[in-house]
Amino acid sequence: MTKRNTQQRRRAIVDALNRQGEVSVEALANAFSTSEVTIRKDLAALEANGLLLRRYGGAVPLPKELVHSEDGSAEKVSKRKLYIAQAAARLIRDHNRIIIDSGHTTAALLPELAHKQGLVVMTNSLDVANALRELENEPTLLMTGGTWDSRSEAFQGQLAEQMLRAYDFDQLFIGADGLDPARGTTTYNELYSLSRIMAEVSREVVVMAESAKVGRKIHNLELEWAQVDILVTDQQLPEDAKQQIIDQGVEVICV
Repeated sequence: MTKRNTQQRRRAIVDALNRQGEVSVEALANAFSTSEVTIRKDLAALEANGLLLRRYGGAVPLPKELVHSEDGSAEKVSKRKLYIAQAAARLIRDHNRIIIDSGHTTAALLPELAHKQGLVVMTNSLDVANALRELENEPTLLMTGGTWDSRSEAFQGQLAEQMLRAYDFDQLFIGADGLDPARGTTTYNELYSLSRIMAEVSREVVVMAESAKVGRKIHNLELEWAQVDILVTDQQLPEDAKQQIIDQGVEVICV
C-alpha cells in the first residue's frame, strides 16, 4: 500500500465517520479490503491528528466542543494541555516515585520533568518510556510489561497489574476521556482495571483533564472521585461542576 493510498483511505474513513456518526474496525477492514491491524493504525493516526476518538472496536466523532474552529480553538486546546502539565509538574518533588499513564494530556507532562532529580517513573506506554529516555536528568524508568493493547496503545493485563502491585508510588498522573461530576472519570476503553490498580498503589492520584471533557456521555467509569486526590484542569470548568467535585473531597486546580 503506497503512502498516497494510505492517505486516501484515511480521508475516506473520516468521510464515512462524518456520514454515519460511528464506524467499526471490522466494517472498515471489509470496505477497504485490508486487515483490522491496518485499520487500527489508521484510527490511531487520525486520533493523534485530532480527527476522531477511538472507542472499543471502532471510532466516534470528536465532541463538538473539541472540533477546531476558526477562532483558533485548536491552539487554545494545545495551550490548555501545556498549562495543565505545568501545574501538575509543580506537584512533583525530587526523588518522587510516580506513575504516568498513557494519553495525550499526560504526555504533555514529560518535558516538565527535565529539571526534577532522582525520579522513578513507571509507565505502561512505550511513547512515554521513549520520551523519558530522552531526558538529560535520566529518571529511573520502570515498565509494567504485560499484553500490548492496540486500542489504548499501552500494556494491559494481569502481568502489568502484578508488576504495579510489586511497588508503591508517591503519585499517579492519569488522564480521562470524560469527567462526570457525580461519578468520577470515565473512559471509552473497556480495559480500565489497570488504571484502578495504578490508583490503589499510589498515595496521591492526580487526574489531568481539560474542562471540555465534562458532560461526555461515556458509560465506563474508570476512577470514582473517592479514588482521586487532585484534578488539574483549565479555568473553563463550570462552577457547578467544580463545586460538585470539590464536595466529594477532590482538590481542584484550575489553570
